Amino acid sequence: MPVKLNSTGGGSVTLTTPSTASDYTATFPANTGNVVTTGSSAVVTQAMLGTNVAGNGPAFGATSAATQNVTTNVLTKLTLGTELYDTASCFSSSRFTPNVAGYYLIFGFGSGSTVEGGNRVDLAEVRLYKNGTSQPGFGIFNYAPSYLASSASSMHQALIYLNGTTDYVELYGRIVASGTPQFENTINMYGFLARAA
Repeated sequence: MPVKLNSTGGGSVTLTTPSTASDYTATFPANTGNVVTTGSSAVVTQAMLGTNVAGNGPAFGATSAATQNVTTNVLTKLTLGTELYDTASCFSSSRFTPNVAGYYLIFGFGSGSTVEGGNRVDLAEVRLYKNGTSQPGFGIFNYAPSYLASSASSMHQALIYLNGTTDYVELYGRIVASGTPQFENTINMYGFLARAA
């Protein structure tokens, strides 16, 4: 049965109960404020978000602590030995395994050269891998003509669904070079929950 509350301004608010044999309780907080509805234009602030929703979910940033030698033209898992931040303790052993299901924006970057220094670097490429499989996304890799260069860089970003339990993301990379290729200590990977599932 609906309950109608009349205001002094002439309008009213009607509370309608569901048609059910069960009892329900609506509890209001002991605060003064506005009730936000689906039709409201009120601004929802970060402080109003609950846990495990976009904006308040896992985020991380990690970087390499040292150079990493790789075999020429072979995709290799890159080592990210320094955490910059890890809001939900989901990053470990160069792997991000979030504990909230949703869509994550992940970004990876790396630059390559040769151990010998000054040798030609023809190609540097990084790729994001989910559960051991390369992911589609937006990437830029540097293919350097021989007259250009002794170093090259690459980035890859993607919006990736992760199930919040077993799915994980890692950063892989490859370099094609005339000497012994190495990723410099500028490897980075960042990510955050863009939308909860």
